[in-house]
Amino acid sequence: MNMLQRDDSGLLAEIRGLIDSARQRAAMAVNAELTLLYWQIGQRIRHDVLNEQRADYGAAVIAGLATQLTASYGRGWSEKQLRHCLRFAETFPDEGIVSALRRELSWTHLKSLIYLDDPVKRDFYIELCRLERWSSRQLQERMQSMLFERSAISRKPEETIRDDLEILRQQGQPSPDLLLKDPYLLDFLQLNDRYLERDLEDAILREIEQFLLELGAGFTFVARQKRVQIDDDDFYIDLLFYNRKLKRLVAIDLKVGDFRAEYKGQMELYLRWLAKHEQEADENPPLGIILCAGKKREQIELLELDRSGIHVAEYLTVLPPREALQARLHESIQRARQRFLTDDRGASST
Repeated sequence: MNMLQRDDSGLLAEIRGLIDSARQRAAMAVNAELTLLYWQIGQRIRHDVLNEQRADYGAAVIAGLATQLTASYGRGWSEKQLRHCLRFAETFPDEGIVSALRRELSWTHLKSLIYLDDPVKRDFYIELCRLERWSSRQLQERMQSMLFERSAISRKPEETIRDDLEILRQQGQPSPDLLLKDPYLLDFLQLNDRYLERDLEDAILREIEQFLLELGAGFTFVARQKRVQIDDDDFYIDLLFYNRKLKRLVAIDLKVGDFRAEYKGQMELYLRWLAKHEQEADENPPLGIILCAGKKREQIELLELDRSGIHVAEYLTVLPPREALQARLHESIQRARQRFLTDDRGASST
């Protein structure tokens, strides 16, 4: 038997760990330095190009630089790369912000983020990327799935979004609206056109890992058909989760039809029972998610479900064309923000 295998397997594992950790730190350090370099190059080009009024001059400068840098340093300094650098500097003109970003996000992450024109949406993805430690591929997938537009926070006034993101940035504490979504994309369940609530529940449990990814950061599965005994009556919560980021139990009720007003009372009963019998002293009050195949907007607004800690969301088992989903989400966001604006005006006039 090999002496190392017999006596020093623990030593070998420890040394491997040291090497792997050192490599990771070195890679992170190289990424941070390269990211700063790209920003500095972008700043230099930005000042040079922006000081000239002729667009053709700017294009000629970048093309000429790319040719010369490629001749001196080889691949990696194409005209496209220099335009990435320029866009990076234009998007983040403050070096202090760049210094913070380069310690946590890779250049590949940043190349995706700098082409988002909406700064609020961009900040949302930056902070969620930090919170959930997405790979660059995961970031691309979240952006493709229109995560921001599907988040509950996107329906709030811009000032509220900025405040919630600042709290997350400073304290590492997300608000529920940053993590809750509408709609949830459940196409991975591969359900046919006709199914029962039990079929939906079974499919979710078969694909629990994918479902947890769709729910978002910090969710852990707790129970299926959680029994709630009140007086002599038994009730059952379809799915019960715990969220470590929010420090809350999250009850999910599954509905294969449209939302109905009576669902509110049922979920309120569950949440109050959980708060009384299951909530720990250091936890926040439980949240409820009612997942429906369709929503009744006016009913939901009149019921003021947010005040009860209840989030109503649609789920999609078949995805519509991206353009259709994008238009639908945009309309939903505009309508919700307009409602907040109308409510604020009404409050200020009384």
